[in-house]
Amino acid sequence: VQLQASGGGLVQTGGSLRLSCAASGRTFRSYSMGWFRQVPGKEREFVAGISWSGGTLDYTDSVKGRFTVSRDNAKNTVYLQMNSLKPEDTAVYYCAARESSGFLWRTADRYDYWGQGTQVTVSS
Repeated sequence: VQLQASGGGLVQTGGSLRLSCAASGRTFRSYSMGWFRQVPGKEREFVAGISWSGGTLDYTDSVKGRFTVSRDNAKNTVYLQMNSLKPEDTAVYYCAARESSGFLWRTADRYDYWGQGTQVTVSS
């Protein structure tokens, strides 16, 4: 599967962005999807994950209550709605996929496919 992330940009503190990750391939609905972010000099950090059905969600503590992950399997797209953005949310955001029956993973090395990344910058 090939992934294409989009929707990043520059926003002020407290603002919102919605990231999209469009996937190619017929079997998108069988993949668990994750969102990660990375800043220079640091490891890629798990942000949110969603199971193939959308029935299982997971978030890192720092984004709970502010970010929402969702997916539309008919459109082969997963979304990350980011509200109440903070300067510490500034990073390159990546979407990732792994074929799964419902499990989610928080470590980057468990995912098989990656999008190219989209920059999110939150100004103070």
